[in-house]
Amino acid sequence: MNKKCPQCHLINFAEAEICKRCEFEFAAATQDDSHDFETSRSPKRRHRSLSSKVLRRAIICVVVCFAAVGAFYLSLVFSADPLVYEQKTRVKRAIRVLEQKGFDREVFLLRYVTVYRSNDNWLNASTREENAYAATNFPFEIMTVYPDFFDYAKDDTDAAAVLLHEAQHLLGKDEPEAYRYVWENRKRLGWTQASHGNSKVWLNTQRQTREVCPELFQCHWKPGGDCTD
Repeated sequence: MNKKCPQCHLINFAEAEICKRCEFEFAAATQDDSHDFETSRSPKRRHRSLSSKVLRRAIICVVVCFAAVGAFYLSLVFSADPLVYEQKTRVKRAIRVLEQKGFDREVFLLRYVTVYRSNDNWLNASTREENAYAATNFPFEIMTVYPDFFDYAKDDTDAAAVLLHEAQHLLGKDEPEAYRYVWENRKRLGWTQASHGNSKVWLNTQRQTREVCPELFQCHWKPGGDCTD
C-alpha cells in the first residue's frame, strides 16, 4: 500500500499526492496513464482492428471456396477414364477440320482448354441422356466423348460437327443455341445434305434442330422448309 514515484523511484505513503523527494504529482501521472489507455482504445484503432479481422476472414472464405471448387473439379476428372490413343487421334483429326474451316475460338477451347473423358463422371452418370455423342460440364470445360461418337461419325467432318456443337456448351450456350449455331454454319464446315445426308449424325442433328429450333424451318417455299438453306 504505497506509491512508487515513477520519476525518482522513492517509495511514498499511499495517501501522498506528491512525491516527498522530487514533488512529482501522482494525480497528473494517473491522468496521463488514463489518457494513454483511452488513446490505445480510440475509435480509429478499433476500426482498424475490425477491418483487419474482416479482411482476414474474407481471405479465409475465398481460399476455402477455391479449395472446394478445386476438389469438385478433380472429383469430376478422376471419376472418369481418359481417352485411349485411338480416340485421342480421332478427336484431334476432327479439331483439325474445324481449324481448317476457320472456327478459331472453338479450336482453342477444344485443343488447349478441354479435358476429355471416355465415360461418365459421377455427375454425368446421374443426368445421362440416351443416344448422346458427347456431353460437357460447364464451366469446368470437361467433355465426355461417348462410344457413339466413334461408332456413328461417318468421317472427320461428321465428328467435327459434333465437337462444334459441344464447343458451344463449353462457351456456356444452351441446347437450342448450340443446335442453331451448328445448323447455320454447316455449309462453312463442309457438312451438307449432299455430302453427309445419309449419316446418322446428320439425320439426328437435323431432327433435333427441328425440335428445338422450329423457327428455322418455317420457310415453306424452300426445300424442307429450311430457312437457312
